[in-house]
Parts: sequence; structure tokens; C-alpha cells
Amino acid sequence: MANVVLKNVQKIYPHGSRENKKEQKKKAKSGAVQEQQKNQPVVTQDGVIAVHDFNLEIADNEFIVLVGPSGCGKSTTLRMIAGLEEITSGELYIDGRLVNDVAPKDRDIAMVFQSYALYPHMTVYKNMAFGLELRKEKPEIIDQKVREAAEILDITHYLDRLPKALSGGQRQRVAIGRAIVRDPKVFLMDEPLSNLDAKLRNQMRAEIIKLRQRIKTTFVYVTHDQTEAMTLGDRIVIMKDGFIMQVGTPQEVFDRPENLFVAAFIGSPQMNFFPAELVLEDGKYLARISGVDFPLGADLQSGLSQKKVQAGPIILGIRPEHLTLCDSATTEPHLKATVEVCEMMGSTLHLHAKVAQNEVVLAVNSVDLPPEHRYGFKPGEEVNFSFNGNLPHLFGPDEQNLIYA
Repeated sequence: MANVVLKNVQKIYPHGSRENKKEQKKKAKSGAVQEQQKNQPVVTQDGVIAVHDFNLEIADNEFIVLVGPSGCGKSTTLRMIAGLEEITSGELYIDGRLVNDVAPKDRDIAMVFQSYALYPHMTVYKNMAFGLELRKEKPEIIDQKVREAAEILDITHYLDRLPKALSGGQRQRVAIGRAIVRDPKVFLMDEPLSNLDAKLRNQMRAEIIKLRQRIKTTFVYVTHDQTEAMTLGDRIVIMKDGFIMQVGTPQEVFDRPENLFVAAFIGSPQMNFFPAELVLEDGKYLARISGVDFPLGADLQSGLSQKKVQAGPIILGIRPEHLTLCDSATTEPHLKATVEVCEMMGSTLHLHAKVAQNEVVLAVNSVDLPPEHRYGFKPGEEVNFSFNGNLPHLFGPDEQNLIYA
């Protein structure tokens, strides 16, 4: 059990060749090197910056999830904590001890890899016991720890099997068990469920939650799956291109995303975005979308007024489940959309539609629909929708941050 602190941690991968360096210097002179492309790491004369100025304090016994798209630096950050990647600059503390130059085996951490990394010629028992044998633990202690871990993970009856005789989910339990027996201060998990099918992932998520309840230690978990992040983490660290975009509880990042990236990344289907105009009339704020004025709710009015936000262009975000269908005869403000695709998701319909030039997704409960639409809409059908004035998220058009946070 330990806290983990990262202070101004940065990781730069040097350029691989002299020719590469010359090319990068040419680009640097032209100013092209410093320009960051979408979903691409920043490149400088020193190399590729994989992680930028990473600052995070992880409390003892906390379950932290690093989440983001591929190439955002989350696995690199985890590997720096493990000692498998050198830290270019900054400081890493585990349980108050500076460990930048401490070997991985001396950091008192255990890591579970995506690929399981089991020894194919060893039984499950030997795989779990191997690390303790290297540490010269007494045989009776090794046996006790292996059997306790196997009991926790419900793999006792597999102890005499080889890994090839196990399913993917069983192998992952063995890999987790091998980490448990070491009784580490910090558990590191690098996308441990990504090789499993959907049903097994759901089962293993539940197993990890149970495991966390039984063994009190600090977890740092990496995933690109937002469902894993939302269900497992005490706090979530959302990353993009090596930068931390937001840190918060699952509910905080869902209810109050700090920027457009987080708003789009968290939530499925992802949030809808409309180019809009924030209008101030008679002391009240309105959101004008495609010429239709939507009054904003009391909570938004209060937040905007306190910040004295000026009228002007904005990006209005609204989640698909917060859009409601309405009758064309309604006098309430609404937008008209043309259905392009209708997905039946059990009790919910996902309507992919177009409003002017904007794509929009509506998540509609099929029970609330009239009988003729309970099983879907046809392409080309027109629907009308509106939303509660307290539910939108308003972002600036340039900085793309929440404008009244």
C-alpha cells in the first residue's frame, strides 16, 4: 500500500538517426516541428514528446484509471511508474521515496500485462510461485500465498494445468494471481482485458472490482475503453497526445467535462455538438441553433451570469440520451432532423440523423414511442426534437473549454 506522486514527468523519445535529426532541424527552422497535428505527438529537435509535464498525486489504496485513445501516452506513463521506461525529466515518488533511478524489481510494484506473459512450460502454480522463488521465500510461505491468491481468483482447480490448457480469461486470472502473491505496494495493469471477448470483459471487470475490495492496495490501470474507466476508477485521468485533459471522478468527468475532447470521449454514443450563438436578451441567455432560440435553464443562467459571459458564437454539446422527440405541432422550440440510420439496441433506439449540415444521434427509449415507431424509423423520415435547457454543455469555439466553469 502506497501513494504515488508524479511531478512534472516528461518522456521524450530521441530521434533514431542522424538523417532524422537533420530533417527535424529543417522543419524546426520552418516552424513546422512545433505544430501539433491531430492525434499526433509533438515533435521537437530533442525527439518525440510522448508525455508532457505529467502531474498527478495518487492516494494510498486509490484506484486510478488512465484512459485515452491509442498513442496518447497512457501506457508510457504506466511503464515509467514501473521502471520499464526511463523518465526524461521530472520526479516519481512511490510511498514518499524518489524512484527515478530505482530498478523495477526494487520498486515493490507488480504489473499485469495485456499479453498475460505466462511461462508456457510452467504450471499455473509454478507461474504464480516463480517470482517468490526468485526472492528466496520459504517454500511454506510460497505455497500459502499461491493458494490464497488462487482461492481469491477461483483458480485453485487449475493449479496443475499448463497455460495452453486455459481460456483467455483464466490466463488473465493467473497473471493477476502472479501479481497478488508478491503483495506489492502498487498494482499496475496495462489493458489487461483488451484480449478478451465482450462477455469475458464484463465478467473480468466484476472480478477486478471484487479483487480491489479484498486486497487493499493502490491500483493504476490503463485502458482505452471508457466503460472500464467509468466502472473501475475512483478517479479517471483522461489523456490526449501526451497531455492530461481532465482528472476527476467518473461522475465529474461525465457531468462536467472541462473541454470538447473530454465531452466527446466520455459517453456512448458520444455527445452531439452544434455550432450555436449565445444570445443575451433582457438579462436572459438563449442558445440559437439553426435560427431557433432555445431558452437555457436556471442553473446555466446562474453560471453564465456569475461569469458575466458575453454573447457570441459557442459550441453547444448535448448527450444523445438528453434529446427528446416531440410533435411537429408543438409550440416549444425544436429542431427538425432527417433520419439516416436507425439502430435497434434492445430497449433503446439510436437515431442517426442530420440537422442542416450537422450529424446528430438521438438515444430514444422504444417504450416511449408510438406503436408504428417502436421497432424503428425508416431512412428519410423526419423527426422533431428538443432538450431540457439545463442539460447542454457550452464550449468556447476557439479554446473549446467549458465557458462558464
